[in-house]
Amino acid sequence: MSIVLVSGPSGFVGSHVLPALIAGRHRVVALVRSERAGEVVLRRLEPAAREAVELRRGDVTRPETLPAALAGVEAIVHLVAIPRDRNGGADLRRVNTEGTRNLLEAATAAGVRRVVHLGGLGIEDDPRLHFASSKARAERLVAASGLDWTILKPSLLWGERDGFFNIVADLVRRSPGIVPVPGDGTARFQPLAVTDLARIVRLTIERPETAGRAYELGGPRVWTYREITREVVTALGARRAIVPLPVPVIGLVAGTAERLGLPFPVATDQLRQLTLDNVGPLDAVEREFGFAPLDMEGQLGYLRRRKRDQEPMI
Repeated sequence: MSIVLVSGPSGFVGSHVLPALIAGRHRVVALVRSERAGEVVLRRLEPAAREAVELRRGDVTRPETLPAALAGVEAIVHLVAIPRDRNGGADLRRVNTEGTRNLLEAATAAGVRRVVHLGGLGIEDDPRLHFASSKARAERLVAASGLDWTILKPSLLWGERDGFFNIVADLVRRSPGIVPVPGDGTARFQPLAVTDLARIVRLTIERPETAGRAYELGGPRVWTYREITREVVTALGARRAIVPLPVPVIGLVAGTAERLGLPFPVATDQLRQLTLDNVGPLDAVEREFGFAPLDMEGQLGYLRRRKRDQEPMI
């Protein structure tokens, strides 16, 4: 049993990682920025599981809040990240890169050596790709920290309360019979169940031999953007034509959605990243962690409920 601080416990990934750690008999320190976030964390857990969680206030963008939060902690699972911003990547750098730097420095000062960091598959430090660049730089900081680090690099994650698939589902619901996909829809992904990622996080905490390694993680098959969209349409029981649109046209729509604060499956920054494949070895999870990841086909029924209704009934 370890005492594990989880940053971002109220987020999508964090909401699945906490139950996995608790089921493994670990104590969890949930780093939350507000009382409301703490309430969300506890509400999603079974009553008996809440006893294994201690809420501590802190913010990775405010380094002065971190020393007290790290007192007595034995390991860190760093999940905090934002996927997009509206100011040319400044917020992405502030949260994803500098927030990681702040947490690593606080861990070093507190004597916490074990760090599991959530990176991303297919990212690279290209200044044109704001999100990818912010995450790639964060990964470099982790690898250069001198701590006992592990970097987990998943492809798209699916599961209750996810981001990408729920946005596609909302787009399908609003569409007048057609759903657009960027370019020819052949950008490739390897969707991984968030419950499988949560299991991998727990196993990583429990296996010292994973320190000093980065793992590319994906599900058991490769999906194109078009195939993913069709799977969402099927899960919703809808009838929609999937229409390829030139990336510049999609970019115009995405840019307009961003300015108006409307949901759209991809940001303009993410469209630029579609030139890069988001896939890794198909056998990585089973080879490295000893279990076969779930296939996404036929598993997206949770999308029939709106994202706000995908909260656990506790």
